[in-house]
Amino acid sequence: MEFQQSKLLDTLPKQFFASLVAKVNHKIASGVDVINLGQGNPDKPTPDYIVKSTQKWVADPATHKYSPFQGLPEFKTAAADFYAEKYGAHFDPEQEVAILGGSKIGLVELPWALMNPGDTYLLPDPGYPDYFSGAALGEVKFETVPLLAENNFLPDLKAIPEAVAKRAKFFYLNYPNNPTGAVATKEFYAELVAWAKKYHVGIISDFAYGALGFDGQAPLSFMQTPGAKDVGIEFYTFSKTFNMAGWRVAFAVGNKDIIGALNLIQDHLFVSLFPALQRAAIDALKDPQRDGEIAKIVGRYEERRNAFVDAAEKIGWHAFVPKGTFYAWMPVPKGYTSESFADLLLDKAGVAVAPGNGFGEHGEGYVRIGLLIEPARLKEAVARVAKLHLFD
Repeated sequence: MEFQQSKLLDTLPKQFFASLVAKVNHKIASGVDVINLGQGNPDKPTPDYIVKSTQKWVADPATHKYSPFQGLPEFKTAAADFYAEKYGAHFDPEQEVAILGGSKIGLVELPWALMNPGDTYLLPDPGYPDYFSGAALGEVKFETVPLLAENNFLPDLKAIPEAVAKRAKFFYLNYPNNPTGAVATKEFYAELVAWAKKYHVGIISDFAYGALGFDGQAPLSFMQTPGAKDVGIEFYTFSKTFNMAGWRVAFAVGNKDIIGALNLIQDHLFVSLFPALQRAAIDALKDPQRDGEIAKIVGRYEERRNAFVDAAEKIGWHAFVPKGTFYAWMPVPKGYTSESFADLLLDKAGVAVAPGNGFGEHGEGYVRIGLLIEPARLKEAVARVAKLHLFD
């Protein structure tokens, strides 16, 4: 027997990262020593204090039962306390916090919970590819908003046509930004809140790289901005802050109507997270070792950023120097597209990078570098690129 997938699944965008991984694996299988700069997966283990906490909670029979549908109240309180401590933003744990099995779930399910077929939301271009999956699954429309180098990869709100702003229900933003490494400013967020109120647009802040800021500057949370809770929410994941990508633990905070809708749809899709993981997440947020471990992670990425950017500069490959995340956004040399340049590096240098067009139309002309290997290996990758004489 054969069973045909639904028409809805036929509308889903091609999984960009899956095809990239397949190309890299094929090259490795042929015997090439590939330096993989195309990935976005933290390469170091989860801090030991979190691992030990999880082991303790997994062994506790009390965690072997179903979680409350909307998560443990203690986890919600810990999330609210974390935001109050780090960002001076205050939330009611019951009405303004949602527990998530990774922030991707919340970002993709939001159109189901808060939009109707045919509604429109705004997505950044370039941006995280899975934002487009949410549009397809929710049967909603989207308009893209360019992120351009001349504006430090912040959206120009004044350039959004009024007709587009008036019909938009939500606007997804992601700072520190994947793929560019750009960060938001207080001035931009204040302007964004005013714009959102003017056009009645909900702001969805994807704060996945919220802990990863360089040069002594902690990234701003959108929720630090006066009025932010009136207009939107923010997603916070443990994946990057705590090297917990595979654990799938996250939460959202903010506007109670948006949070309430997310909690309701999750009542029908999940029974929250394994309680032991929720208990470990509480410990991750509250343990005295937290800030020291985060500082080690940030310091490691900053060292790698400096090693890569400095090496690239010496061969004439000029970066948009990232102020956050673990990526570098690099221009493509003349005569190449993002895709052809990425293919050339993989074929001729054994260096894998993510072509910028995979992140949207305005990602064309760039490639994304993942700073997820040690400095010596990053320098070796640049040395291999140098031998191609593309930037002489």
